[in-house]
Amino acid sequence: MNDTHAGRAGKPVTVSARISPAGGLDILSRNEVARLRDASGSGLHALLRRCALAVLTSGNISDDPRSMFEQYPDFDVQVLQQDRGIKIELTHAPAQAFVDGQIIRGINELLVAVVRDIVYVSTQLEQGGFDLDDTVGITHAVFEILRNARILKPHIDPNLVVCWGGHSISRDEYEYTKSVGYQFGLRGLDICTGCGPGAMKGPMKGATIAHAKQRRRNNRYIGITEPGIIAAESPNPIVNQLVIMPDIEKRLEAFVRMAHGIVVFPGGVGTAEEILYLLGILLHPSNAGIPFPLIFTGPKQSAAYFEQIDRFLKLSLGEEVAQHYQIIVDDPAAVARAMIKGIDKVRNHRLDTKDAFFFNWALDIPFAFQLPFRPTHEAMRSLALHRGRPRHELAADLRRAFSGIVAGNVKEEGVRAIEQNGPFDIDGEADIMRALDALLQAFVSQHRMKLPGGSAYVPCYRVRAEGAETVPAA
Repeated sequence: MNDTHAGRAGKPVTVSARISPAGGLDILSRNEVARLRDASGSGLHALLRRCALAVLTSGNISDDPRSMFEQYPDFDVQVLQQDRGIKIELTHAPAQAFVDGQIIRGINELLVAVVRDIVYVSTQLEQGGFDLDDTVGITHAVFEILRNARILKPHIDPNLVVCWGGHSISRDEYEYTKSVGYQFGLRGLDICTGCGPGAMKGPMKGATIAHAKQRRRNNRYIGITEPGIIAAESPNPIVNQLVIMPDIEKRLEAFVRMAHGIVVFPGGVGTAEEILYLLGILLHPSNAGIPFPLIFTGPKQSAAYFEQIDRFLKLSLGEEVAQHYQIIVDDPAAVARAMIKGIDKVRNHRLDTKDAFFFNWALDIPFAFQLPFRPTHEAMRSLALHRGRPRHELAADLRRAFSGIVAGNVKEEGVRAIEQNGPFDIDGEADIMRALDALLQAFVSQHRMKLPGGSAYVPCYRVRAEGAETVPAA
């Protein structure tokens, strides 16, 4: 049953269809289907609808979390229980997800991933299958979600590179991410990103060409997202394995536990959040001696960007923080060679410690890094952004500051909070606040806060210094 609906007065063309899920999807119980159909506040239907629409608009370039539903207000998705399995019924779905009335295979598979992860996580939470009250329980929850999604692959030598970077980057920066991905692909490396556009798409696109040249099969282009961000960063079309983690903290832990190395391309506040999360973990005394290749890279036009990031990290976390990363500018082949060298060290260390290749159990991630941070105005004001405390704890609070700005920029709940109560106040030690303000202003001037073409960026934050009205001038 497929029906095409012509757009009304500026509305896009839509398709209504009943589809059979592609890829692996275990049979759902009648109770699980009922919960997915439940439109009440306690049900999962609103979450399913939001994530499904993001997948169906895969490839869209927008960072407005509410624009999708403004564009497709009549869209709905229902999971139907049948004797021989389930069907997914789409009403007024974006026509771009279909070719001649048939849903594109890759989008079908991503839609299945949405249903799978929403059902699995909610069922485990309801049945008490996840113990989220301590660090061991949270790590096991991350592992179980990834295993259920069939993301973890045993009996494969370390070869997974996680690529972080912004969704709003220049054309030169995007082409550079493709070049780095290409060099990775030539060397047999798989790619994992946050699944969106920009620096999350480029490495996958480059690796795809290189993998084809090397006649390499069973390539992995893994996208890891979470419900709060997926509407602003719809999965790019190259992602062939998608997993939706319950929140940003479990998403970040999934990246770090799965990665054999991480490359950071130019980005904005979300990228800064990721950097501080990882460095906070690597700075923890219990993780000393664990190899973890971390490379910052971009084209020569982005050299100043990484110089500023480097200055901010050294100022706030100490000069020795630079021991945990290297900066390589405008040399994709050198990045790939450095990553291969780093991954060799990871492999040898895992063999020596008998740790799994597919999941980094040895890394100690403190409970404070795992606790979900809800960026309310009060929580943002309460962050302890001053030196004189353990560096990994300061890194954790700096990460939360950037996480709050991400929420205020692109997450529906955060955008609504800013509209109702004004900008977040970020208060802290004067030197750190000056450096933070300079970094954020650079992000704004370089259009890293918002995709080009829309309205001008209006900051969702105010930077202060220990109760001062404004941050003191540098």
